[in-house]
Amino acid sequence: MARKKLDKSSVKKLAVMWIGLTVVGAIAVFAIIMIVVNANKRKEESAQLLTTPTLAPAGDVAAQGVLPTATVAGAEGEAVESEQTTPGSSVELGGQVPGFIANPDVMKSAGMTWVKYQIKWNPTVTAADANTLIQQGHTEGFKVLLSISGDSYPTSIDFTAFTAYLQQVAAFKPDAIEVWNEMNLDREWPQGQISGESYVTNMLAPAYNVIKATSPDTIVITGALAPTGANIPGAVMSDDLYVPEMAAAGAASYADCIGVHHNAGTTSPTARTGHVSDGGDGHYSWYFLPTIEVYYNGMNQALPICLTEFGYLTPDGISEPLPEIFAWGANTTVAQQAQWLGEGVNIAEELGYVDLVIVWNVDFTNWGENDPFKGYAILRPDGSCPACSTLAAEMAN
Repeated sequence: MARKKLDKSSVKKLAVMWIGLTVVGAIAVFAIIMIVVNANKRKEESAQLLTTPTLAPAGDVAAQGVLPTATVAGAEGEAVESEQTTPGSSVELGGQVPGFIANPDVMKSAGMTWVKYQIKWNPTVTAADANTLIQQGHTEGFKVLLSISGDSYPTSIDFTAFTAYLQQVAAFKPDAIEVWNEMNLDREWPQGQISGESYVTNMLAPAYNVIKATSPDTIVITGALAPTGANIPGAVMSDDLYVPEMAAAGAASYADCIGVHHNAGTTSPTARTGHVSDGGDGHYSWYFLPTIEVYYNGMNQALPICLTEFGYLTPDGISEPLPEIFAWGANTTVAQQAQWLGEGVNIAEELGYVDLVIVWNVDFTNWGENDPFKGYAILRPDGSCPACSTLAAEMAN
């Protein structure tokens, strides 16, 4: 079949259509090129924003989105670094009192927002006494930590009765409960039964469950151990062995914080050597940072630290002779006590995994062969409180 010849009019129309299609195609190609270019430009700008920090005013670390690194002096002056895990300071400060708050203004001047009471429980003790302490603390404007332990040198512990007591106490809404005290010593736990596994299984886990069921906001703190390197079968277990036993028994699932004591220091909290009783092995129990590390690492870093006793013994301004077994504190001055407490709070802030520091103590007046508590008090016999200033300065920072 013969092809039909196009007339001039048809050719003209086809030419116009071809030119139109060419122009449209060119415009489309140009648009695609511009989209790709702009997309790349935006990607480059986004990458620049991610790699170029926005500077905040000097000192505003949180606004900069940068977490500082704590640097403190270690053994022989070397730097010891520990990355902070939270912006700014989350450490709260409190003090232990002898069953009543006699000097609330002194405590507040030091930046304290917590008060700690210790209760010696036995099956005859009622929760009403705990409620009195809780109400007193709250009335004075403090959060309340109750450290609840038992009679000295127990031959047994009625775990069921103790758990029931904690449930009754929790109903009065204390802000925190420390479950027992120094249970690595036979002074606090039945001889021959000392074990981290026993503590978690028989005491801590049941305690946690009833406290949280009754008062979910109450913080549960493990009983702080006695810092010691001694291991006497049945009578004493060193805390560096006891803590891993607690961890293996699941303590991190039954507590909000691990309790720690440091109250036998004679050096700055930055030191790792130099204690007057250090025979040369640099045992951690004499020093602030090494002690904290034993607990934090022994618990596999699964719980924050609560220093439920932090203090320095000094006989300055006290007429009675220092008991012989506390002779290691003879040369510590009130000025050092004040300085070191402030330094300890500073380090706790910088570590980033310390939630609470309780100063041992505020204003005890006991002075005996086994309890020179007055020497630890930050309120001194002359009515002064040098540590209040150093502590307040750290809390203000």
